[in-house]
Amino acid sequence: MITEMCKKAKAASVEMARLTAEAKNTALWRMANALEANTEKILAANLTDVDAAMHSGLKAALIDRLALDQRKIQAMAKGLREVSALPDPIGTILNTWTRPNGLIISQVRVPLGVIGIIYESRPDVTSDAAGICIKSGNAVILRGGSDALNSNVTIGEVLRDALLGTQVPVDALQVVESADRHLAEELMRMREYIDVLIPRGGADLIKTVVETSRIPVIETGTGNCHVYVEEDADLEKATPIVINAKCQRPGTCNATEKLLVHSKIAARYLPVVIAALREKGVEVRGDEETRKIVPDVKATTEEDWYTEYLDLTIGVKVIKNLDAAIAHINKYGTHHSDSILTADFDKAMQFIREIDSAAVYWNASTRFTDGNQFGLGAEIGISTQKLHARGPMSVQHLTTTKYVVLGSGQIRK
Repeated sequence: MITEMCKKAKAASVEMARLTAEAKNTALWRMANALEANTEKILAANLTDVDAAMHSGLKAALIDRLALDQRKIQAMAKGLREVSALPDPIGTILNTWTRPNGLIISQVRVPLGVIGIIYESRPDVTSDAAGICIKSGNAVILRGGSDALNSNVTIGEVLRDALLGTQVPVDALQVVESADRHLAEELMRMREYIDVLIPRGGADLIKTVVETSRIPVIETGTGNCHVYVEEDADLEKATPIVINAKCQRPGTCNATEKLLVHSKIAARYLPVVIAALREKGVEVRGDEETRKIVPDVKATTEEDWYTEYLDLTIGVKVIKNLDAAIAHINKYGTHHSDSILTADFDKAMQFIREIDSAAVYWNASTRFTDGNQFGLGAEIGISTQKLHARGPMSVQHLTTTKYVVLGSGQIRK
């Protein structure tokens, strides 16, 4: 089954590379309209997944990522329309120059080809990823997790039906209709057909894909994110930032998992911020210094500092200075999103220079690391590596380049 899907995707990718922006945009609008027209069908499939997840004991933050409602489906449709409004990257000339021998050389954006995406929990990824891949002229094979199987298959059917009658080939969008792990492993071996593989999910999924895949992988998503509160921070603004970063949607990869507080303000600030976190239902775990100030905080372990909780849990550490905060984040973080709260420009600039993460913030919540929030439109994921893209990846990041060389009879001597 996987081989046949890959062959169809490869053939479709050739057609996709030829399409005009208008043809792709027309298809995206039809896909958006189809999502709205089939809301009840999608919600019924999603309810089956949510009920099963609740019975299996899936934690609330992950059920939040799984569950759809009418508002979320409208947001999915809106996302597709926003992607259609983005500039078409294909054919963009990035640079051009003329050599002394008269050759005119240009670097031009082209599609990657066939993209495989393996993801967990979030059924809205099915439409977001499909839209971004189509806009960027690629074919895509989507393999979601078992938790969202019914939702993903149904959304895939709705979107594929919408492509009928458009210039976008139906097989440019395919969803693996089984949660069989062996099929995912087979997909990871399809180097002959798939040009890049993108995993979206927790650390275990990403690790498995990176270690198993024979296809080049863009790592995304694992977010052990930090907020560091310096001694000169505006504490009235700091607490709302910490609460937003941790509590708005704790199951997302850009939610803050660790809070570092400068030792000079720890005694007066930790009781305040911990009380605010507990009001929101957050379990607070702290190092020895934190527990001296707020004794009923649960003790952290070494493992805690590496953990992406994806839940209403946070680790708190008292830190002696900015250098120690930077060292801690670079050691335990996942190079995703980290923030410093300070009134000092020089401290902020040092943090920004020295923190090795895809997104670095000054006096703001880490929750903004998102393609839509950055003005990029819907995102395919947030890359935490350095090749081929880093941070939120949108349409332009699913392209590569080719050199186009125009001559008039030149030969190399």
